[in-house]
Amino acid sequence: MFLDRRELCLLLPSALLGAAVPLEAAAPQDASLPSATFTFDSLPMHTLNGAEIRSVLKGKLATGEPLETHETTLPPGVAPHPPHRHPHSEMWLIREGTVEVTINGKSHILGPGSVGFVQSNEEHGIRNAGAVRASYFVVGVGPGADK
Repeated sequence: MFLDRRELCLLLPSALLGAAVPLEAAAPQDASLPSATFTFDSLPMHTLNGAEIRSVLKGKLATGEPLETHETTLPPGVAPHPPHRHPHSEMWLIREGTVEVTINGKSHILGPGSVGFVQSNEEHGIRNAGAVRASYFVVGVGPGADK
């Protein structure tokens, strides 16, 4: 059977659609972070400048955004590092104690249940401003958060 040019043009979109299906089926499996739970005792801990840091999550969300989450415990007066900037946004969820969060040189005192947020590339830092240990969760989202 021979097809003329008109018949070939009518069949071409269907042929291309059929060829695309196997390519999609061969796509790699979703590499996003799976749903999970984490007990405090199972979180790996390392220390940095007197801070105890427990990593929780690091990877990409199903929607593609990089994510990093950790919990930090600081002795009184301690900062884990000097104020800095990075491309990802960051949020602090204060669990216990009192911290001082600086954002672009402005100081904010936060206690248990408080939340701080800094957007991409703004200078920020955190330190324990109280007389007892302070614990907080950090959630970083955006470019470089999973590095």
